[in-house]
Amino acid sequence: MDLHAFARELLDEHRYVVLGTADGHGDPWVSPVFYALDGYSSVLWLSRPDARHSRNLAVRPRLSLVVYDSTAAIGAAKAVYMTARAAIDPDGLDAYNRGCTAKGAEPFPPEKINDNGPFRLYRAVVDEHWVLDPTVPRDERTPVSP
Repeated sequence: MDLHAFARELLDEHRYVVLGTADGHGDPWVSPVFYALDGYSSVLWLSRPDARHSRNLAVRPRLSLVVYDSTAAIGAAKAVYMTARAAIDPDGLDAYNRGCTAKGAEPFPPEKINDNGPFRLYRAVVDEHWVLDPTVPRDERTPVSP
């Protein structure tokens, strides 16, 4: 089985990624967000800067991410796990909108993400990917580079 293709397929077909962040004290927080891809090593999403995960990223830019099939039968889970560094990306709206359109969403208007708008665009640059290996009968993560 081509695990690289498996990872790309999961990332392409799903719409939500779960962000795992931590605040300045190390207290964890997870948040599902709609995402778009800019290649397979950049994950883009929109969030309010006062959202808990956004505040966490302002003090700790390292995060973990997971895209998974929540409809999979027990024992047949499909997931891509990632580690990354995230920051506000004021110049990535074209890439985000291309990714949104590919996932069936409407493009986001630029006036809503400027310094006076309610949202900011975030980019996580992924440094590692793993998949739940469907060829192994237990929960085993295998490194891949989609």
